[in-house]
Amino acid sequence: MRLNGVDDRLERHQYPTTSEELIAAHGNATVELADGSERLGDVLERFGEQTFDDAEDVFTTLRAGVCHRGIGRRFYSDRDPATGGEDGPAPVSF
Repeated sequence: MRLNGVDDRLERHQYPTTSEELIAAHGNATVELADGSERLGDVLERFGEQTFDDAEDVFTTLRAGVCHRGIGRRFYSDRDPATGGEDGPAPVSF
């Protein structure tokens, strides 16, 4: 996820603040995702009314709330255990 300058705007915002105030001030700003983009207001609306103490709280919420286009390959994990009948990945020594 790239914030496209939204991070600077959020860091300059007065805190504490509510999600409603952030949406009013910055809701139309977009964040770039792995597959497209999404409005800041759409992400924040998923969490309902919240109060943020600082910009880092907002960044954490954004990372948790972006839609599936922001996570790359859906349902993929290279950490899943091997299934029955598979040898699984070869161990690598670092």
